[in-house]
Amino acid sequence: MITIFKKLGPGFVFAGAAIGVSHLVQSTRAGADFGFGLLWALLLINAIKYPFFEFGPRYASATGTSLIEGYRKLGKGMLILYYGVTFASMFTIQTAVTIVTAGIASSLFGSGSVVFWTAVITGVCTLILLLGRYKALDHLMKLIVLCLTVSTVFAVLLVSPNTSSTSFEQVLPTDAISIAFLIAFMGWMPAPLDISIWHSTWTLEKKKMDTSIDAKQSRFDFNVGYLTTTLLAVGFLALGALVMYQSGASFSSNGTQFANQLIDMYAFSLGDWARLIIGIAALTTMFSTTLTTLDASPRVMHRASEILFKKTWKRGYLLWLFVLVAGTLAIFLFFIAEMGTLIQIATVLSFLTAPFYAIGNYVLLTGKHTPEAARPSKGYRRYALFGILLLLAFSGWYITTLF
Repeated sequence: MITIFKKLGPGFVFAGAAIGVSHLVQSTRAGADFGFGLLWALLLINAIKYPFFEFGPRYASATGTSLIEGYRKLGKGMLILYYGVTFASMFTIQTAVTIVTAGIASSLFGSGSVVFWTAVITGVCTLILLLGRYKALDHLMKLIVLCLTVSTVFAVLLVSPNTSSTSFEQVLPTDAISIAFLIAFMGWMPAPLDISIWHSTWTLEKKKMDTSIDAKQSRFDFNVGYLTTTLLAVGFLALGALVMYQSGASFSSNGTQFANQLIDMYAFSLGDWARLIIGIAALTTMFSTTLTTLDASPRVMHRASEILFKKTWKRGYLLWLFVLVAGTLAIFLFFIAEMGTLIQIATVLSFLTAPFYAIGNYVLLTGKHTPEAARPSKGYRRYALFGILLLLAFSGWYITTLF
């Protein structure tokens, strides 16, 4: 059992990256507004996106290279597009998740401003990556995800007596505001599809630590992480449904304020002692996302830069890490008033590029650039193609509601 646990890694890092605002804010809000009525949407989108996330570690295990190299094989234009989208969104995304984490820390510990905690959290995450690189991330994410799972399950059990006032009827929203929320909810659940590229790089790093890990072990690792991500999404939806549904409260659209309202409502419903439990769940949720995104963006930008410019940078990862930290702090200090607009741009980019990543991953994994033995079966291909069609439909639906 201990040996199996040691071989796990990238799946937990993936879970740490995925379980963030989509779970803490959107899943909880879905439960607060609709009870368990959007459970069908949560499970459906996790099923639809499964193949495209799984293609990341599958390709890395089969070829010994990441999806970044794979995208270059499909054409330089595809890699340039990925490079541009990532550069355009990574600073905003990093700032957003860090601010939410800082807001929760400030509320949980009852002292220190958001500015103070933003600096502390950014510094701690940077130090972890500088000292331990992927190895530290691998070990730490196992502990964080386990802590998050235990605290979330415990929180759900605490509030389960409130099920008498909760709706389990499945609903399909019909008004414009609810439809827009549903599309955003499914677009970000369990995470944007570009995390499949991150996952492929983490798979290669794990392989450096343990060369005995094969394709079967890699897929098992992914499945453990993906199942954990899905179950925790259901857990946060349940928390929203059991604690907030029909409470009459008005919740902020701001991630930090929403998280603080969530903690306060638990304290009001269950007693002040519950503040610590849900606070730990919320803080570990966002800290894991902050840490993994701070590692992933520099990692993929470094490798993409090397491929595009045909040049090797020995300390390229460190350079991009400091660029991301500097850009994040700059946005926080000088562009915080524009944060809402920047987040909306990053959200739209991530949502509308989902079919792009899905199609790219599908073409790469089913074509000549992937060894035949590692290519998906015919049934799995049909499943993936159906998912692509649905993602295209969701993107079209999103555009019509946006404009």
